[in-house]
Amino acid sequence: MPSTRKQRSEATVATVVLGPWARIEDSIQEFREQRARRRGKRPTVIPYTGYGSPGWIRVLGRVLLTRETKAKRPSVRGWRSFTSVPVNDIEVVVSVDGQEHRVRADRGGVVDARVESSLAPGWHTITLRPQEDGRDTSVAVEAPIYVHDPASGFGIISDIDDTVMVTFLPRPFLAGWNTFVLDEHARNATPGMSVLYDRLARFHPGSPVIYLSTGAWNVAPTLTRFLNRNMYPPGPLLLTDWGPTHDRIFRSGRQHKKDSLARLAQEFPDVKWLLIGDDGQHDEEIYGEFALAHPDRVAAVAIRQLSPGEAVLAGGRSHEESYAEMTAVPWVYAPDGAGLAAELKKIGLL
Repeated sequence: MPSTRKQRSEATVATVVLGPWARIEDSIQEFREQRARRRGKRPTVIPYTGYGSPGWIRVLGRVLLTRETKAKRPSVRGWRSFTSVPVNDIEVVVSVDGQEHRVRADRGGVVDARVESSLAPGWHTITLRPQEDGRDTSVAVEAPIYVHDPASGFGIISDIDDTVMVTFLPRPFLAGWNTFVLDEHARNATPGMSVLYDRLARFHPGSPVIYLSTGAWNVAPTLTRFLNRNMYPPGPLLLTDWGPTHDRIFRSGRQHKKDSLARLAQEFPDVKWLLIGDDGQHDEEIYGEFALAHPDRVAAVAIRQLSPGEAVLAGGRSHEESYAEMTAVPWVYAPDGAGLAAELKKIGLL
């Protein structure tokens, strides 16, 4: 008898031909899923914060196999989130203000779907529950959704590593250490940045705050708790999924950021974004290209300057000053949140 995974795959029309690395990953994943199901684990949705605008919302979450009938509190150690088995191509029922929508998880178990909605601007709660053969596999879980008020006309997009938190580690080891080793309570908040974000949110009420990172969806619960504990404004995380795609071995974090910015520009045509990042990665290049392509959609670019020690660990500073000269968008630089706040105040954003 074919596995549940194969039955779902056969029922789905393939639109993309998978490359060899993706097929290998799928074979390994199928073995892990069958083994987990034999041990009594069932599909459960891990909800993430979503966002939207009047008329629609973007629902985010991930379906994993667990023994619990409801989503359990994610482990503190990030590596544990990678031992859970995702469930791909499973149907998830999304309940929004009394209306039900049926969506499907992708190859990595990630739910990323846009559905119609009549929710008013502000924070709301929706529910998600996975189904197989028309039956619920676990109880419904709640997910927060922020619906943007078009009247605000302003929003914040922020990088995470070296922007809102600092780990003082060499860049090649940063992702692995953050994910597999570091206790979330050992992560350091960047000085003054949470205060800056809180002031921005108060100065621009009703504006969305979106955290854009190259990190994996597996660490979303850990990052969310870090942001809450350090009093950053709540907002959705836009992360990526590790592993092969249909045409390459590893996903491009840089392309993930570019695609996310382009999508946000399309989804929120009335918003001017304050783009916040650091000078240790490719934020200046990515933000600069976006500002050149959409100069009317960027309120300013704020770059946190790494300390000499941080710059060495990050592999040096980026050298993208030309973008500040090539665009009419204001660019501000400072080593911490207090310095950026002073610079943003000069250009009227605080």
